[in-house]
Amino acid sequence: MAENAREHRDSQGVQGRSEYHGVPANALPLTASEDRQWATLAHFGGILGCVPSLLIYLIFRDRGPFTAQESKEALNFSLPPTIAAVVANILVFVPVIGNIFAVIATLIWIALTCFSVAAGIHVNKGQPHRYPYNLRWIK
Repeated sequence: MAENAREHRDSQGVQGRSEYHGVPANALPLTASEDRQWATLAHFGGILGCVPSLLIYLIFRDRGPFTAQESKEALNFSLPPTIAAVVANILVFVPVIGNIFAVIATLIWIALTCFSVAAGIHVNKGQPHRYPYNLRWIK
């Protein structure tokens, strides 16, 4: 096994580069339907909090203008409720008032789910969506 690894290392060339060195990592732009699909998924991802819209924004913002716009809108909307829900879920463990925070966390999740699904349906039709109450922290 060690001999095979040594032979592979020696066969990589004089400079020690692998055969994959220098391959460009640029991704192709999204087609119109893919752009709309990822924008829709960014809004539907609000059901799980801000993580799906954050990932879609970071990965696809340079590949499609509609996805960049809508994932940023979804991220701006889902970030504050996600933070509030995490805090409420931590406060659930406080003995006397824990039940109140459990209800608050549930209500936050229900509201976030309703707004996210409505926005996802709207964006799937190809129309941009603006949430009525959005802080727009990410410009």
